[in-house]
Amino acid sequence: MEKSEAKLIKEKLFIDKKNAYLRLDESVVNKAYDFCEDYKDFLNKSKTEREAVKYAVAAAEKNGFKEYEFGKKYSAGDKVYVNNRGKAVMLAVIGSEDIANGVRVIAAHIDSPRLDMKQNPLYEDTGFAYFKTCYYGGIKKYQWTAVPLALHGVIIKSDGTSIEINIGEDEGDPCFVVNDLLPHLAVEQMKRSLSDGIKGEEINILIGSRPFKSDDESELVKINILKMLNDKYGITEYDFITAELEAVPLNKARDIGFDRSLIGSYGQDDRVCAYPALQAALACKNPAKTIITVLTDKEEIGSDGNTGLKAAYLENFITDLAKSGGREGYNVIAASKCLSADVNVGFDPCFPDVVDHKNCAYLNNGVVLTKYTGSRGKGGTSDASAEFIGEISRMLNSADVIWQTGELGKVDLGGGGTVSMFVARLGMDVLDIGVPVLSMHSPFETTSKLDIYMMYKAFCEFYK
Repeated sequence: MEKSEAKLIKEKLFIDKKNAYLRLDESVVNKAYDFCEDYKDFLNKSKTEREAVKYAVAAAEKNGFKEYEFGKKYSAGDKVYVNNRGKAVMLAVIGSEDIANGVRVIAAHIDSPRLDMKQNPLYEDTGFAYFKTCYYGGIKKYQWTAVPLALHGVIIKSDGTSIEINIGEDEGDPCFVVNDLLPHLAVEQMKRSLSDGIKGEEINILIGSRPFKSDDESELVKINILKMLNDKYGITEYDFITAELEAVPLNKARDIGFDRSLIGSYGQDDRVCAYPALQAALACKNPAKTIITVLTDKEEIGSDGNTGLKAAYLENFITDLAKSGGREGYNVIAASKCLSADVNVGFDPCFPDVVDHKNCAYLNNGVVLTKYTGSRGKGGTSDASAEFIGEISRMLNSADVIWQTGELGKVDLGGGGTVSMFVARLGMDVLDIGVPVLSMHSPFETTSKLDIYMMYKAFCEFYK
């Protein structure tokens, strides 16, 4: 049947917004599904920023990367990494071009919302032992009750030795929980606003109930817990002061749906972007421009601290590379380009009123280019230039990467931030690109396998 004139005009001038499954060959779909099998393994092994760095360094060394030596001159094709205190990492492949032409940077974050233990967390109350917590990042506090939790982290003992903690993930391990009221007795609680349904000081993790033994001492359950920890790890209550302990959801990454088209897991903001960025760096061979993948920490709390991107470690690294090439760091940075790899909100038909349907992102519609983040009047964003968006969109089209645009909800409803503004502060072009997510910042987030694979393809193309 011959196409009408209107249909021909639409095909020529309109944006193609069809579901990616209707645009892709089955062989590409199969590649996406295969790619996501290893991605699920990464999620299961990298529930904290320290574990993600450990995973990335091991993968880098397996693929020929060596630890970077500041001041050393490197040659085209050399592969190096910088481990920033075990909580952030940079992988680089030295390019064949003069570094004066700039470098290509992809920056993703590997921290996620969670429950951190306070410095004096352990206490007993009415026959139960608990850990007191301070939540990390933006969460709906009620979502973290009555779900099994695992305990991850590190304890630095008084003698300086380090103990890695990972309790709950292995079959047979105990788990932990934040309890909630039964609905029969929660009449007053349910009169609270949703944001105060569970208050911060009520997020206390149950860790035991068995007393040490019958004697005249108080806090017998606490005594029993500390004795068990001392017997196993050699720690005392003082050692909690120097510990970084994080409670994370116990669930594993799983396929969602009869068609297995989606992935559900904790921590996909922003490991759903970090994993493709890591894989693109590992796959990069002999690039023209030097490429740098940054897996950074602290984004969920504003990127502060010496492992967040407000710190100077990326700038110092590029400056050192420039110096070894006989160039000035600030000139190299000004000529550089960056993709800030972070997620965006996906349209949820169960909650349609929070987004502008014409400008939001949809699962299964490819990667999301986000010109600006921030809140309300573009507060707290870098607002990418038309020229750079045009450059990236042409790149994606030439590589048959399916993409879309998105924003973080309706203008007056809020929004969010990424690391883009901290990279832009250095003086390089930067654009946010990511994967749309449902149930963001919850203990179990949802993403699309096709979108994840399109992200990997986009990063590989950016590094060519």
